Amino acid sequence: MAIGMNDSTVVSEFARWRIARSLALHRLVAEKVRRDPALFERAKATLARWRRIGDASTRRYDEEWDRIMALGLEATLAVMLEESEHAADMRKNSPFAGILTYEERQSFLRTWEAKRPGRAK
Repeated sequence: MAIGMNDSTVVSEFARWRIARSLALHRLVAEKVRRDPALFERAKATLARWRRIGDASTRRYDEEWDRIMALGLEATLAVMLEESEHAADMRKNSPFAGILTYEERQSFLRTWEAKRPGRAK
């Protein structure tokens, strides 16, 4: 079934699924960072690199992540794992990209995709 401009139910279900997937993926990242706090420093370095590049389309997210990360690891993870529209937007521009290995990410995505509603088995 193609997603049409007027089919907001399908679009909304897909959007909710993607938001839930992003949150679950970030929960996995949070577990890994808690086990190895040096990864928090790596995420800070990623953010610093992004800020030097200066992409205007993500500047407000970069600035907010910078303020949040200055509060420390647990405060950052709390915001990252929050179940709110704002946190979902922040996760779209997460400096924690790259924390999971390729294999960890692919394993998660295969498992998650297998659970996707309406997926042919």
